[in-house]
Amino acid sequence: MKNLLIKNLHYQHCGPIDIQINSGECVAIFGASGSGKSLLLRALADLDEHTGDISLDDISMNQVSAPEWRQKVALLPAESQWWFDTLGEHFSEIDHQLIKQFGFPENVMSWSVSRLSSGEKQRLALLRLLLNKPDVLLLDEPTANLDKNNTLLFEKVVEDYIQQHSACVIWVSHDAHQLERVSSVQYQIEHGQLHRH
Repeated sequence: MKNLLIKNLHYQHCGPIDIQINSGECVAIFGASGSGKSLLLRALADLDEHTGDISLDDISMNQVSAPEWRQKVALLPAESQWWFDTLGEHFSEIDHQLIKQFGFPENVMSWSVSRLSSGEKQRLALLRLLLNKPDVLLLDEPTANLDKNNTLLFEKVVEDYIQQHSACVIWVSHDAHQLERVSSVQYQIEHGQLHRH
């Protein structure tokens, strides 16, 4: 069981933030643009400067290398990054079941990245992330570019992953209906503070 514990976290204009996310739990965070939602996820993924203690069970972020931490605590940004020409070059392994679950054909790995829509990129970025089997998923507006059907598909994949791996999830979104569907606890970030809703 993996629990994410955040104590006395400060980053940029936000803090202190104290929160525990339990294994198998999806926590939603919402707030106005510029309130610090994305910056919170970046701090938790050890991508931006911050102070305070972040630990996964008894392992502190400071005890492991940044790449090792990001394998365990994985961030899916609102805009996914792709470096190579073909999709397959971005994957060290392939999970055919997940590919099928996302509604892609078997030969998707031979596709050129340039032919992908922003929504397809986002779904495939989640697929790429899940192959590392992270204990924590940090999802930043992950379905902003998806239509309704693909949004529901995305939500189902995350829900299945939580159940199968007892993962913790922090889901940032402006969509109140979505947050009600996917999360058990909701927080609003306002004036640099996190308030339970």
